[in-house]
Formats: sequence, C-alpha cells, structure tokens
Amino acid sequence: MSDTINNINGAKDAKGVCGTAIIKISTPVDRGALMSLRAGDNVLLTGTIYTARDAAHKRFIECIDKGEPLPLSLDNQIIYYCGPTPPAPNHCIGSAGPTTSSRMDKYAPDILRKTGLSAMIGKGGRSIDVISAIKECGAVYFAAAGGAGALISSRIKSSQIICYDDLGPEAVYKFEVESMPLIVAVDSAGNDLYESGPQEYLSQKSR
Repeated sequence: MSDTINNINGAKDAKGVCGTAIIKISTPVDRGALMSLRAGDNVLLTGTIYTARDAAHKRFIECIDKGEPLPLSLDNQIIYYCGPTPPAPNHCIGSAGPTTSSRMDKYAPDILRKTGLSAMIGKGGRSIDVISAIKECGAVYFAAAGGAGALISSRIKSSQIICYDDLGPEAVYKFEVESMPLIVAVDSAGNDLYESGPQEYLSQKSR
C-alpha cells in the first residue's frame, strides 16, 4: 500500500462509522492508493484541495470545449463542492459545508475524463454517468457530512482564492486541510454507498 495511505488499527480513537478503522490520506494521493479504497471506508484527509461549484464547473467546461487551458491544473487534484461563507475574525474561512453534488453531475464526467481529476468531495448520490466516469478514470467520490460546516471549517488551516473571484463564494479556493473527515461514497470500482448502504441496512433489519 502507498505510504500516502495508512490504515489505522487497534486504537480506540481511530474508529469511524460502525467501528471501522479510519484511513489517513495525504495529498497528492496516487491512483494506487485511491483504488485501494472501498465504498464505506472512513477517511481523514490532509493536504491541498480546491473548491468548485456549478458556476466554476461551467467555466471549466467552456475552457475545455474551446481548447483553452484551465486557470489551474486539476491533474491528480481533489475538488470539494463547497461555497464557503466569509471568515469570522481570526479565522481563515467561515462555514464550509458541502454542496449537493448532483448540481455538478452534468459537468463531472467531462471534468474527470479530460483533466485528470482524481477525486471529488460533496454530499448526496451521483448519476449513473458520473459513476461510469469514476470507474473509467479510477477516481473516487468522497462524502462529507452535510450540516457540519463549522466542524469542517475547523479542519481548514489556510484558504486562498485561486481564480474566478468575481463569483464570490463560488470562486475557486485552495484549502489546506488537516484530518478532514470523509466517507468513501463511490469507489474506483463504481461501488455506491448510497445504493449498498440502504440495502445492507434492510438486509440486517430483516434477519
């Protein structure tokens, strides 16, 4: 296993949902490490990520369609679907919870296939087209907890606008995060926790 991914076992404070071990990941994460993750894995992410919502995605696609370079390289990067609020005094960012990922579904397949993007972070399920592109590209979709913007912002150690500052909170930000809590929602094999989770629950309930 890559040294950028570390499975923690045995420690009482290293347990996630349903008591499963937490996997620590640092960016940049190689594809081999990403492809070892499975839907339902609990992850703590440390390193650089970039925010982008639908307005920024629309501009990315316009650049791609025109054959123009993007204002930043997305190769082997992680995009967080987030539009942060302004920071309070002595903080680098305000609330920074995830945006509903389906808003990016019409853009995500081309972004994955044409930029080298390695992972996405958001909330909620993804379309069949997005999941197909995730499988094709060996990417991963992480879920962040909705309604936990304050908790997530506490894991953001620095924030900088990279481009599209005219979009306000939908500008592209560069975040440096430390131990950002995530769950693998769709793994590189296309396994979808939003499908398998309810099925497993109903199966256990019927026993």
